[in-house]
Amino acid sequence: MSENQQYQQSRPRYRLKKTVVMVGMMGAGKTAVGRALAARLAVPFVDSDAEIETAANMTVPEIFERDGEPFFRAKETQVISRLLDEARGVLSTGGGAFLAEVNRANITARGVSVWLNADLDLLWQRVRHKDTRPLLRTANPRATLAEIYAARVPLYALADVSVVSLPDLSIEQMVDRVIATLVADRPDVLELEHA
Repeated sequence: MSENQQYQQSRPRYRLKKTVVMVGMMGAGKTAVGRALAARLAVPFVDSDAEIETAANMTVPEIFERDGEPFFRAKETQVISRLLDEARGVLSTGGGAFLAEVNRANITARGVSVWLNADLDLLWQRVRHKDTRPLLRTANPRATLAEIYAARVPLYALADVSVVSLPDLSIEQMVDRVIATLVADRPDVLELEHA
């Protein structure tokens, strides 16, 4: 048995009692960490942007271009509300979702928000080579990202818990940090399963 397999077997197992909603900036790792967290907890993973794309049969950038950001945000609120009503799991939201007071209230009432708190340099390293970010299609995307970051951080800080994201941490290490934070700060979310 490999060292990794031994670690997997010795790791505590938890039962999820509330949906965990990943919030934060584009590039913070909401989808990657959220997917790995769901796998670790053996619960469903859903991505609100992917759900919107499936329903609209268009990509998020196409929706922004055709219908505008206000239309997209309205659809996002509807989708997040529906997903919070479905089976408990891990929900990854788009970077702008948590800015809307209605979404923040909905998430806090029916789940728990986890802010993946990554600094600006780390976010830029992760998003600078991607053209799938409609808000960064500007003459100076780094400056645009900095503006978005400055505007959004005070709202992300309203999340139920915050987990600092560091560049040298693997996805699995970030999952460990999320679980440890939830266990310490939100005992109503995870219940230790006894063998």
